[in-house]
Amino acid sequence: MGEDRPMRCDLCEGKVEEKLISYTLFYEGHWIIVENVPAKVCHQCGEKLFAPDIVEKMQNIVWSKQRPRKKVNTPVFSLSV
Repeated sequence: MGEDRPMRCDLCEGKVEEKLISYTLFYEGHWIIVENVPAKVCHQCGEKLFAPDIVEKMQNIVWSKQRPRKKVNTPVFSLSV
């Protein structure tokens, strides 16, 4: 029958593996971290691919401004002189 071929990255053809990642974005002046996000991650270039339903869930979390599970303090550095 059909061979099990490894998933490949659309950008670089590198091997892609399904993982749970943390997704970080800057929204309305604040950094937001969404943990345990299922993604296909390329070993070669690092590209992250998300299923449409996962993107919708992340958008709903961010746009609904629901109370986060936890908050973290993050040090911020700058290279500007």
